Amino acid sequence: MTDIAKHDRICGSSLGAELDEQGCKELARIMGERHLQDGELLVAEGKEDNTLFLLSKGELGVTSNVEGNEDVVYTMTPGECAGTRAFVDRTSRKATLRAVGDVTVYTLVPDAFESLLDSHPRIVYNVMRALFRITHANLMRMNQESRQLANYISKSGGRY
Repeated sequence: MTDIAKHDRICGSSLGAELDEQGCKELARIMGERHLQDGELLVAEGKEDNTLFLLSKGELGVTSNVEGNEDVVYTMTPGECAGTRAFVDRTSRKATLRAVGDVTVYTLVPDAFESLLDSHPRIVYNVMRALFRITHANLMRMNQESRQLANYISKSGGRY
């Protein structure tokens, strides 16, 4: 993919929401790109991998190992990020990411990102704001799903 197309996709993503065009171009310059085919593993739960993933094309199944079974807990669509916690905290993965169809993912490793600290501190600040917003939105979605499940179990506050 050309750098122009790459930076356009970054600008239109949840990660680029806080960046101007120049910030997206600079981020595109340091991000890698991976292509996956249907069913191909991007990263496994428990793996020590701190890469931040930005889905550019296709879908990624987010799965978690529950009692030995890989259960899909979410399906990512283009523009969404995965791995915010592992990227910031440098901790192991809490979920597996697997391609659903043909997928293109942009990758950002902490060392490449931190290389922007001296030369582009505003970009670093804005990306961190975006990561906070992404994490907050994920938390709000999970809280809503938990409430819906609790309402379903207790048969209160909704349809069954």
